[in-house]
Amino acid sequence: MNKIINRALSILGLALVLLSSFSFAQAPSDVSYKCMIQMANYSGEKAYVVVSLMDANGTYVKTLYMQGDDPEWFPDLKNWWAFSHNINEDIDAVTGATVGNGERNIISLVVNSSQIDNGYKIRFESAVENQEYYTVDAEIELNSATIRNKTDGKGYIRYIRMIPN
Repeated sequence: MNKIINRALSILGLALVLLSSFSFAQAPSDVSYKCMIQMANYSGEKAYVVVSLMDANGTYVKTLYMQGDDPEWFPDLKNWWAFSHNINEDIDAVTGATVGNGERNIISLVVNSSQIDNGYKIRFESAVENQEYYTVDAEIELNSATIRNKTDGKGYIRYIRMIPN
C-alpha cells in the first residue's frame, strides 16, 4: 500500500512542478530604447521623420514616432501615409517637433520583446518641403547583437544610435 501512496505522491508532485512552470512562463513584454536622430547638414525647411515598425516581410506594423506634428505635411511621407491613412492610425501620442539641419533629437521607442531577433526592423522615412523624399532614410534591424550599432542615414538623417532605456 505504501508503494501505491508513494507512487501517487510522486506523480502528484511532478504534476504540480509542471503546472507551476507553465504559470511562470513570461508573456512578451515591452522594451524601451532611447534613440538619437542626428540630422545631416542640408538646406531648406525642417525635416519630417516618421519612425515605423516593420515586420520580417517589410510590411508596416505601426508608427513608433513622428517628428513633425502638422498633418498638412503628412502626405509628403508617401509610403507611410498610405499605410497610416488606410488604417486610420492615431498618432497623437507619438508626435513631436520637426528637427532642422545639423540638429539632433532624442526620442523613446517602445517595441514588444517578441519582435527582437525575429526579423523586425525600425524604418526612418524623411521628407523636407519642396525637396526629396527618402522612403528608407535609415533602417535598423531589431537584433539584440547589433541594435547598439551606429546606423548611417541616406538622406536628411546623418546617423541613428539606439540604446536600451
